[in-house]
Amino acid sequence: MKPVTPLLTVDALIVFEGKLVLIKRKYPPFEDCFALPGGFVELGETVEDAVIREAKEETGLDIELVKLLGVYSDPARDPRGHTVSVCYLAKGIGTLKADSDAKDIGIFGLDEIPELAFDHNYIVENAKSDIDGILSQV
Repeated sequence: MKPVTPLLTVDALIVFEGKLVLIKRKYPPFEDCFALPGGFVELGETVEDAVIREAKEETGLDIELVKLLGVYSDPARDPRGHTVSVCYLAKGIGTLKADSDAKDIGIFGLDEIPELAFDHNYIVENAKSDIDGILSQV
């Protein structure tokens, strides 16, 4: 019997032009709500490749992974079902462009972060000292 397991996702906290990149979701759940760029890991793909791909698809940016921030696995974090997200801190390179399932895109200072989808406000809060470390290098 095949085990039933959570779905694996990735999220990126992308620092670009001294701010954090957020996408506005095009589809439910949380349609029209800002969120971290991210998505599902495809079969045969590493989590590192997945977060780089999702960042490019949703923001138009290439990213340089800086640090693994953590793994978020609360069974209630996604209303579609149990997901586990591997979250990375990254630096964005290139030109911002909303694409894929992103309706819009924006950059926000840490004191300007709106209400986010899923548990993304919690993730950002946990990562503030790491983000500040990147911002101090800019």
